[in-house]
Amino acid sequence: MIDEGYIKFDCQWTESPPLPATQIDCLNQWRSHLYDRHLIGAYPDGIGFGNISQRYESLRFIISGSATGNLPQLDERHYSLVTAFDLDLNRVECQGPIKASSESMSHAVIYQQLPNVQAVFHIHSLAMWTHFIDKLPTTDPSATYGTPEMATEIIRLLNESQLARHEKCFVMGGHREGIIAFGDSLDEAGANLLRYYDQLPNK
Repeated sequence: MIDEGYIKFDCQWTESPPLPATQIDCLNQWRSHLYDRHLIGAYPDGIGFGNISQRYESLRFIISGSATGNLPQLDERHYSLVTAFDLDLNRVECQGPIKASSESMSHAVIYQQLPNVQAVFHIHSLAMWTHFIDKLPTTDPSATYGTPEMATEIIRLLNESQLARHEKCFVMGGHREGIIAFGDSLDEAGANLLRYYDQLPNK
C-alpha cells in the first residue's frame, strides 16, 4: 500500500477566504496539464497524489490543498497560502479555504534554500521513479514524504549535488513514485519536469 495523502506535520491552519482567482490562474493551468498527463491524480482507492506550488512573496507560497489530487479541476477554493514553517518543530502554518498539501514542508525548504525559485511541482510517476532513481539526484530511502527527514534530505541534495544548477529535478528515494521539479518560473519548472518525462522509453 502506498503511504500517501496524510499530513505528517503539525498543520496550523487558519480558515480564511480564498485568494483571488487571478492569483492562481497560471498555477492552475499547469496543474490541469499535469493532471491530464496522469502525473497528478488518484489511485484506485481514491487517495490523491501530486501537488503544485508557486512563490507568493518571500518564503510564503501558494500550494494546492490537501486531498485535492483526485479532483479533475481545481479553482481558488482548492489552494492554500503557506505563511510560515519550522523544520525543527515540524510545523507548517497556512491559511485559506483548505489545508495545505501534505508535501508542503518539501516545497518550503526549496523556496528557503533557492531564492530564485518561483515554482515547485511534485508529481507521481512509477515509470520516471524507476527509470531515474539514482540517476537523477535521489533522497535517502529512509526519508519518507512530508517529514523533516525528507526536507533535510532535500537540503543535502541542494548542497552536495548539481541539483540546484543543473538537473532541477530529483527522485524521492523513500517516497515510491515521487518526483519533484522546480524552476525560476512555472514554465521552467514544467519544462524541467517534462524534459525527463519525455526521455522515458514507453511513457
